[in-house]
Amino acid sequence: MLRSSLIYLSKADWARRTVTRWSVARRVASRFIAGETLDDAIRVVRGLNNKGINATLDHLGEHTTSPEIANRSTQDVLDMFGAIQNANVRSNVSIKLTQIGMALDMDLCAQNLAVILRRARETGSFVRVDMEDSPWVDKTLGMARRMRESLGFENVGVVIQSYLFRSEADIRMLGEEGIRVRLCKGAYKEPPEVAYPQKAEVDSSYDRLTRLLIDNSRALGCPELSADGIIPPYPVLATHDEARIDQAIAYVRQTGFPQQAIEFQMLNGIRRDLQEKLAADGYPVRVYVPYGSEWYPYFTRRLAERPANLWFFISNFFRK
Repeated sequence: MLRSSLIYLSKADWARRTVTRWSVARRVASRFIAGETLDDAIRVVRGLNNKGINATLDHLGEHTTSPEIANRSTQDVLDMFGAIQNANVRSNVSIKLTQIGMALDMDLCAQNLAVILRRARETGSFVRVDMEDSPWVDKTLGMARRMRESLGFENVGVVIQSYLFRSEADIRMLGEEGIRVRLCKGAYKEPPEVAYPQKAEVDSSYDRLTRLLIDNSRALGCPELSADGIIPPYPVLATHDEARIDQAIAYVRQTGFPQQAIEFQMLNGIRRDLQEKLAADGYPVRVYVPYGSEWYPYFTRRLAERPANLWFFISNFFRK
């Protein structure tokens, strides 16, 4: 119930207007968000790199409401490639397709995504297309496959969510095409006809899909993390759940899978201890570093994922 309410609030304009005026909300959000500017984000990435951890940059925003905003968002992404290159940091880029026009016009989105992938290729970078809620899954996967098959962009990856019933079939299809996958549990409220309702079922699905991703990677020759930390291996596991990580490592060891052929990804500001431990153990670790003024939906979904985050927010709100 609490999670459902918070996910509803993440999309409610009235809640956005109210919460973004609270200074305490900005203070708590700063735990997860690098700042409002690209320079802020680059500073966070450099600090992570100094600890042996790679990054993926995300300029926050989704569901743009006009072609002009979608085009401006595209330019924001292009600016990231230049900043990464100039700062010589180990980071790639994540984007949401509704940010660059998918909800407005599929052709506009395709044009903007092609521009982004072309710049990424010119700078030796990689773009992870984030997944949104279930109505967008087919369009998102279709757009990424279109970029790869029709335009030859191999520097694009996707995200699959373990709570969706369809995810095993999607991963099998993506494995046949060699498209790199980041696996997460899923952060949206989904109807029971498309998603597992219970945490134990989502966890079981995550472990099963992790093994499938590793098997797919073996069939592809176990592509490893690039030497510059930019191009990820085929399977990327996005989770802070130590039980899921332990299950993955056990299968890696059981199959003799190379450590550099799997990557663990976590969110900025969450489980820094675990990030550093995995990196010290020799596994590639990448931290998702969001920045920008459109922080409210992202912040609210983080509260929905972890009740401890909500308690931290409430306790700070009432502190004098």
